[in-house]
Amino acid sequence: MYYIGYDIGSSSVKVALVDAVTGEKIIALHEPADEMAIIAFHKDWAEQDPELWWEYTCTATKRAIKEANLDASKISGIGISYQMHGLVVVDKEGTALRNAIIWCDSRAVAIGDKAFEEIGAEKCATHLLNSPGNFTASKLKWVKDNEPEIYKNIYKFMLPGDFIAFKLTGKIVSTRNSLSEGILWDYKENKVANFLLDYYGIDTALTPDLVDNFTNQGELTDKASKESGLPVGIPVVYRAGDQANNALSLNIFKPGEVATTGGTSGVLYAVTDKLDSKETSRVNSFVHVNYTTERPIVGKLLCINGAGIQYRWLRNSVVDSYENMNHKASKVPVGSDGVVVIPFGNGAERMLNNKNVGTHFLNLNLNKHSHGHLCRAALEGIAFSFVYGMEIMKNDNTEIKVIRAGNDNLFRSEIFSKTVATLIGYEIEIYNTTGSVGAARAVGLLDGDFEKFGENIIKNDHVMTYMPLKNNEPYVEAYNNWKKELELIITKK
Repeated sequence: MYYIGYDIGSSSVKVALVDAVTGEKIIALHEPADEMAIIAFHKDWAEQDPELWWEYTCTATKRAIKEANLDASKISGIGISYQMHGLVVVDKEGTALRNAIIWCDSRAVAIGDKAFEEIGAEKCATHLLNSPGNFTASKLKWVKDNEPEIYKNIYKFMLPGDFIAFKLTGKIVSTRNSLSEGILWDYKENKVANFLLDYYGIDTALTPDLVDNFTNQGELTDKASKESGLPVGIPVVYRAGDQANNALSLNIFKPGEVATTGGTSGVLYAVTDKLDSKETSRVNSFVHVNYTTERPIVGKLLCINGAGIQYRWLRNSVVDSYENMNHKASKVPVGSDGVVVIPFGNGAERMLNNKNVGTHFLNLNLNKHSHGHLCRAALEGIAFSFVYGMEIMKNDNTEIKVIRAGNDNLFRSEIFSKTVATLIGYEIEIYNTTGSVGAARAVGLLDGDFEKFGENIIKNDHVMTYMPLKNNEPYVEAYNNWKKELELIITKK
């Protein structure tokens, strides 16, 4: 038997099939071949047609079944990961009334900021664990204010994963995970945050009914079976936003465990059982996949916009390879002989209180420093930004004991990974897994055995572990120099 998992991203739809017993990956692929278009009618807008997500889901499913050469009738369950914070609105027939407003759309920033001010920081911190911000609830308020003809025809609102689950099952339901990602979960009352909807003047009847994760959330319809090639009647049992799902894929369930990604941007996602937050704007808190009323587990998320994009820019500027750059960097001592790179050149940084500090190359001596110094300083600067983010999270009642990361992008660099591990004083475990594989494996958690689930991940995916270096003094000195330069720049903004 097999499980199938989807990862509904903004660039592509990824699908994976895994063995239902061992969790071993059978196949993983994506559609389309090129990136999906993001529609921007105005500056700072970002939209996609949710029906395209479904089209690519069906195409990818048929491809995966064919290329894996397996009997589709052996697929027994579905898991879904999806781009967080998006808004899909549908009528009573389930037809999308407009394009989805996706995660990177910032049209609702002012709406969320005003709500935070008028509702009050204390209530937002204790009930929402977040500022309403530029999330799904605020985006729905934007539709109400700016597209009243569309708003009056809305039957239900959904997040992207809810929409794909609806296309599969015909049922419009959501989860606490999804609603928390839209800043629509009241942690203190353990229910939908109707007080925020009331504040926005939004009809609370637009909220879908809730289902729990790791349960039968609906079964595949005849129509969906014909379109996707999956067998009729198999259940959707799991859905979670991409960062929570990435954590699940890396066996992150217990307080002190942290999942991280180091792509174009960087993400830290730390699991905690403390339902309080001092950093409602710089750090966001969401219901984690193993959250229960009896033991509420949340994921604290911190995003670093200026991460891998810095190293990619440097590679493209000098027309070099990452391998060669890493080799050059390895010949340069810790601290890059004084060269400092501040890597925040990818827009405003939430963890820097939404300041846009830009990228800076500092202390260059043209008679002394080489391209290798720039490579090392760039890697160190990105690593230092991760450590800086972890300091913010620790100050927000977050414990950090171990970090797990996928075997991709920045974490392939020994300099980067060892710098982070040495400065935080904990190991970094590297795993070879993906979001769609994790979503597929999550179907097996119908039995609630998280320990067995984690053991299978370690057995199937563990690549290596970076240990902190005992002599951390050069790293601490270099980090403190970098931090001093950053904070001087921040004070001038």
